[in-house]
Amino acid sequence: MDFLEAFAVTALVAVAGLGAFLVRRITLLRGGGTVEMSLRLYPDGQHGRGWALGVGRFVGDELQWFRTFSLSPRPKRVLSRHDLSVNSRRRPVGGESLALMSGSIVLACANPAGPVDLAMTEAAETGFLSWLESAPPGSGFGRRLAAG
Repeated sequence: MDFLEAFAVTALVAVAGLGAFLVRRITLLRGGGTVEMSLRLYPDGQHGRGWALGVGRFVGDELQWFRTFSLSPRPKRVLSRHDLSVNSRRRPVGGESLALMSGSIVLACANPAGPVDLAMTEAAETGFLSWLESAPPGSGFGRRLAAG
């Protein structure tokens, strides 16, 4: 295989990967009920560390979070509305300002598996909190949010 053939194969693989990435992204966003949000994958107590950009999709009582730069059709994290509570709300500090989207709000949440930090725009936060508070009529479910 000469240089030109190797270059053509490499370019074809790169274009196919980019195409798969775009098809996945369009498929995720097409269903509706999605919002761009970051999730701290590796909470280590240091601000600005462990954040990953992604897309949150609201499906019934679940928030499915998909990494932006991934080809996986499965969500990286699934959070249940019934097990999730918001403990505090704050603006990004330190290195978080560089790691997160401009204008983000950080929500420190908790679920049975441990702490979950989410970052999203204020408009997305309004929708997230509405989803968290809502429940089908007659379910008897009500979520309380901590004042922050």
